[in-house]
Amino acid sequence: MVTQSANIGTMGDFETITVEMGPGYATIFLDRADAMNALSFPLRSEFSAAIRAADADETVKAIIVTGRGERAFSAGMDLKELASQGAGSVFDYEPKDDPSVALHTCRTPLIAAVNGAAVTGGFELALGCDILIASTKARFADTHVRVGILPGWGLTVRLQQLVGPSRAKEISLTGNFIDAQTALEWGLVNRVTAPEDLLAEAQRIARDIASCDAGTVQFNKETIDGAIGLSLDEAYARERRRSEEWVAAAAPLDMEAQRANVMARGRQQGG
Repeated sequence: MVTQSANIGTMGDFETITVEMGPGYATIFLDRADAMNALSFPLRSEFSAAIRAADADETVKAIIVTGRGERAFSAGMDLKELASQGAGSVFDYEPKDDPSVALHTCRTPLIAAVNGAAVTGGFELALGCDILIASTKARFADTHVRVGILPGWGLTVRLQQLVGPSRAKEISLTGNFIDAQTALEWGLVNRVTAPEDLLAEAQRIARDIASCDAGTVQFNKETIDGAIGLSLDEAYARERRRSEEWVAAAAPLDMEAQRANVMARGRQQGG
């Protein structure tokens, strides 16, 4: 079921996900708790459609992705479905139904709230988000080598960016699980919360993002993403060039009002 919103609500009800709207953000639940939120083709297609719709909705300034229940964020691809259709069906669909494409092209900041096991394809969905937070019940595993297939949704790229090549190899070449505390120590997740606090923490971050200028947020997200893989000099030059482009195109700001807002927020957060 989808809570109505300008773009999301017009698509009708989903069967395998649920979208709930908050003030300035959307929460997308993988909603197959009885199957540990396994990524069946209908779920992958509906998830991709929901991401695109939320990204196109001007009222949505941040998107939270999480799994229904406490057992799993997502156990990965639906192996029963693959067994009946063949491993080749993993990529036998249109780009519009590819969750990795939807996440990679999303301009809106994405927050993964990992509530349980995030395994293989489910791990890749979490890695496709900009900010990862986890409950104490979260566990992460890349079991591609145990199943006998290779990642195709960006795991070998994104994982080593977060934890470094050596730890990425330990995760991917063993197929072993790591717990939430290890994920925090290795830099895979930003923070760990009690299970009952996870969604509230994700919503707090989403509201903070939503309280900022949406255009500047998106521009900063794109600038950070685009710097990955560049040399230091190239990254500096790219940031300067994009900053100059932004200033040239942006409307004049009331700097005194902005300064007052920043100072008031600093006092509030300083206690």
